[in-house]
Amino acid sequence: MIHDSGDIVDARTAQAAVSTGRLPADRAVRAALARVHRRFQADRGGRVADYIPVLAEADPELFGIALAHVGGSVHAVGDADHLFSIQSVSKAFVFALVDQELGHHAVRRRVGVNSTGLPFNSVLAVELNHGSPMNPMVNAGALATTALAPGGSAEERWEFVRRGLSRFAGRELALDERVYASETATNQRNESIARLLDSYGALARDPVATTDLYTRQCSLAVCVRDLAVMGATLANGGVNPLTGERVVDAEVCRDTLAALATAGLYERSGDWLYEVGMPGKSGVSGGIVTVAPGKGSIAVFSPRLDGAGNSVRGQRVTHYLSGALGLNLFASTAHPQSAR
Repeated sequence: MIHDSGDIVDARTAQAAVSTGRLPADRAVRAALARVHRRFQADRGGRVADYIPVLAEADPELFGIALAHVGGSVHAVGDADHLFSIQSVSKAFVFALVDQELGHHAVRRRVGVNSTGLPFNSVLAVELNHGSPMNPMVNAGALATTALAPGGSAEERWEFVRRGLSRFAGRELALDERVYASETATNQRNESIARLLDSYGALARDPVATTDLYTRQCSLAVCVRDLAVMGATLANGGVNPLTGERVVDAEVCRDTLAALATAGLYERSGDWLYEVGMPGKSGVSGGIVTVAPGKGSIAVFSPRLDGAGNSVRGQRVTHYLSGALGLNLFASTAHPQSAR
């Protein structure tokens, strides 16, 4: 039984055994970012999301890259300060906040951590799994997670989410009111998923209120630097590398990155892990954040998406930097003592 708590080593022993590794020198990182930005600047693959009207207005040429190191340095190139709505990238960090509140076993039991293999907004996945949200990175699981946010009122629950994501970013994040209004007018599918979950008893709060809170969290405005710092906080055992504040525990970071590896890029998650070798999360506004535990985080913003809702340039950039900076978690070389 893989979930037997008797199989778990004590936390202090486990923490002492973690190897953090290191990134190349800052100069090499800056050169790699400049090189990859030039390399993919001309890529016109994919199309801007249009099912949320305001997202269709995005300039498809926008292209920014940032890398945040666990030591506190942030390197960026291109449109790294352009604000866009965080969208589904928020799922990872709201999951971390709720996991911090409820704990490892409660979140796995109430939300799930297995991939659906179906699109992010699939209703069929809920029905096929008898009402289980399955994992926190698809919309059903994200709604179930958001419903678990603590607070006695809708405004308190919103502040829990907004403040928590702000702590991950190291600055106060604000709602993009235009995006929120546009999504509210078109979020009937998410509300239907929330009602379906509620019919199975799998939603902790009212489905309409939950859908509204989820819509708000997706409408927070961030830049690619923010996403890189947020990812680096997960890479740094829950401590924001810029502010020094502990946002969540190291065990929560482990849980979150495991969930990301399973379903962070939806039905393309297996391909992503096979090619890139790092947990990541995408959003339909064009953001992707990818985490190398103990090292740092890459974030890319480019609005043109593939058919699964993932940034085309973002995927190509991350794939390139994974190899260029030695970030693939599954890559290894022979130990000198074993080489013949």
